[in-house]
Amino acid sequence: MSKKLVLKNELLIVLIILTLLLITSCKAQEDSNDKKKSILSNAKVTFIELGSVNCIPCKQMQPVMRAVEKKYGDQINVIFYDVWQPEQKHYAMEYKIKLIPTQVFLDENGKEFFRHEGFFPEAEIDRILEKHGLN
Repeated sequence: MSKKLVLKNELLIVLIILTLLLITSCKAQEDSNDKKKSILSNAKVTFIELGSVNCIPCKQMQPVMRAVEKKYGDQINVIFYDVWQPEQKHYAMEYKIKLIPTQVFLDENGKEFFRHEGFFPEAEIDRILEKHGLN
C-alpha cells in the first residue's frame, strides 16, 4: 500500500470515530433533556434522592421518601436514582454528589433550591417543603 492510501485510511478511521463520538454525545444530551422534562411535571417541587439500595442510610430514606410522596401528593415529584447501578451512575456526576444519600430539591422550573447530604429526617424535609409553599 502506498503511504497516501494508508494516510487516507487512517484519516477515514479517525473521522468515523469522531462521528460516533459526536452521535453518542448528542444522544446523551437528548436523554438528559428527556429526563429533565419528566422531572418537570406539574409538581411544585421535585425531590431527588441519589443513593443506593445497598447503603444503610439510603435504605433508611426509603420510608421517608414514601411518606413525603404520600403526604404532598401531586405537589411533589419524588425520584430515586441508585447511583451504584451502571445505568444510573451518571446522575452522581450530573448532580455532583460527594456522598450518598444526597437529596436534591428542584423548583417547578428545574432549578435547585436545596441540597442535603446523609440521612434527612422527614420533619426537616417538611420544613424545607413548607418554606417552598407546599402544604
